[in-house]
Amino acid sequence: MKKTILSTAVCVATLMLGSAPALADNTVNTGYFGGVAIMGYDPVAYFTDSKPVQGSEEFSYDWLGTPWYFASREHRELFKSEPVKYAPQFGGYCAGEVSGNGITINIDPEAWRIIDGKLYLSYNKPTAAEWEAYASVDLPKAEAYWPKLEANLEKGKYY
Repeated sequence: MKKTILSTAVCVATLMLGSAPALADNTVNTGYFGGVAIMGYDPVAYFTDSKPVQGSEEFSYDWLGTPWYFASREHRELFKSEPVKYAPQFGGYCAGEVSGNGITINIDPEAWRIIDGKLYLSYNKPTAAEWEAYASVDLPKAEAYWPKLEANLEKGKYY
């Protein structure tokens, strides 16, 4: 009996450890449902096409334990070569809320700005415009709040 329990425990532990990389990194916003970064939008398109473009599962890539979709093979390869360059700041959570309240909320992929070569997403278009107008004030606040928020997200805590 003890041998069976021990064998079962070893198997369960092995399965849990073996599946850990498949679990999404909580610091990447995947929306309320779906489990895909930026709700399936192509992060590279914001830079190359100057607009949001829906990605495709056909051109997906897992980064930080999260699937990212791209509109083309070329965009996927650009992201793979420099993911930090193309990934949205603050894990893809609303930049305005990270700076304003130190909280994380979902975004609208159509509400975005590129400021100083970095992608910032917002929960709506007016907030994205406000973020851009006050970036010099709000960006330092968001950068100060983000490490604590990121640590809490890694622990599975959401705000």
